[in-house]
Amino acid sequence: MNSGFFAAFAGLVARTDALGLAANNLANISTPGFKAQREFYTLLTSANIRPLLPVNQAINDFAVLGGATLDLSPGNLEPTGNDLDLAIEGPGYFTVQTPAGVRYTRNGSFSLSASGRLVTHTGDPVLGDKGPIEIPGGPVSISADGTISVQGAVAARLSLAELPTGTALTLEGNSYFSAPAGARRDATESRVRQGVLESSNINPALSAVSLIELQRHVGMLQRALAIFNTEFNRIAVEDLPRV
Repeated sequence: MNSGFFAAFAGLVARTDALGLAANNLANISTPGFKAQREFYTLLTSANIRPLLPVNQAINDFAVLGGATLDLSPGNLEPTGNDLDLAIEGPGYFTVQTPAGVRYTRNGSFSLSASGRLVTHTGDPVLGDKGPIEIPGGPVSISADGTISVQGAVAARLSLAELPTGTALTLEGNSYFSAPAGARRDATESRVRQGVLESSNINPALSAVSLIELQRHVGMLQRALAIFNTEFNRIAVEDLPRV
C-alpha cells in the first residue's frame, strides 16, 4: 500500500468529522446559550502509538487523530422582553431535571407548563433549591440571585450551579451538559438577568468561511484517494499477470 493513500485516508476521516462539527455549529446559530465545538488534530508517531498498528509498521510512521473541544466562552446578552427568558452573567448554569438525570444549561428560554411548572424549551423541569419550580399565576419578578417572586411573595429560588475550570463537560443535544459526579458547586460569581437570553457564541461569518474551507479540503482528499486507487488498479492490471 502506498504511504500517501494512508495519509490521505487519515486526513479525510479527521476532516469529515470536523465538517460535521462545523455544520452543527452553523445549524445552532440561533439556539440560545449554544456553545460551539471546535475541532483539533493530533499527529501520532510510532514513538507514542501504543499498541503500534501493523499498518503503521508496514507503510507509515504516523496517524492523524481528530477530536473536538467545547468553546465555553459566553455569547451576547440580548433583551427579549419576556419575563421567563433568563440569562446568566458569569460562569454559572441553570440546573434541569431530565429523564437521564440532572443536566446543566445556559439556555434560559423557559416557559410555564399547564400545571404552572417552570420548564425548558424541551419540557424538562427547571430546578430550584427545593426541587422543580412551581410558579403561581401573576407577574413574575426574578432577582439577580435567582429568587423568583410573584406579586411580592417569594415562590422559589433557581438552583444555579458553577463548575470548576477544566471540568470535563459532555454536550447532550444542543443545550444540555452533563458533568462528573461531585463537580457541581453552588454559584457565587453568577447573576441572573430577567427578560434576556444569551445568544450562541458562534461567529456566523467565520463559521461559514470555515465550513467552505473544510468542504474544499474534504474534496481534495477525496480526489487524492481516487488518484491513489486508480494507480493501485493500474499496477495490479500490469503486474499481476506476470506473477
